[in-house]
Amino acid sequence: MKMNDGYTLYGSRGSGSAAIEAALVACGVPWRQVNASSWEPGPGFDELRRVNPLGQIPTLVLPDGTVLTESAAILIHLGLEHPHAGLLPQQPSARARAIRGLVYVAANCYAAIGLIDYPERFCDVPDEAARKRTIAVARKCLHGLWDVFADTTPPSAGGWLGGDDRPGALDLLACVVSKWSGARAHLKSSRPTFFALLQRVEQHPSFKPVFDAHWPA
Repeated sequence: MKMNDGYTLYGSRGSGSAAIEAALVACGVPWRQVNASSWEPGPGFDELRRVNPLGQIPTLVLPDGTVLTESAAILIHLGLEHPHAGLLPQQPSARARAIRGLVYVAANCYAAIGLIDYPERFCDVPDEAARKRTIAVARKCLHGLWDVFADTTPPSAGGWLGGDDRPGALDLLACVVSKWSGARAHLKSSRPTFFALLQRVEQHPSFKPVFDAHWPA
């Protein structure tokens, strides 16, 4: 495999790549950003397709040339590869809970958002009324999934979901994915304590510049 001086992250503003960018900041490793997404045709997307034919973001290329996709998998790898970054808890049972949470968000919340954004990929939506009904049902399901996540993922003694003394990988992924499909507005009323935790994550001094860049005030 081809070796290089650091990581390469393919992503776009306001996308799931924000969680990976924040994780790379925590790791303190050299990396370069390639702006790429399926909705932004151009050289960056062409380059992405050469390493990931599906054109998914985020995609992370490791220094040895290994290609990683899927946000949860990328975050778990970075947490294991760079334990000093605090992305995964050191205590085994806490680490297991954090990994479970990462997969929960990826398998459940991400999947529901995909249906909300692209209903025609998953079911027959013959007219606009059917499309709106499908989106409404998927959004209600998504908000319920976030409620379950909030109820079953209590903060650690340090006050974070997946970090010992600062936000970890699970905090970063939950903070990013909850930005979409009205989840934050729902959580503000249904689970205000969890909503406040997400706000603390994006205001943390280590990660605020990343969130501000992706979601300007």
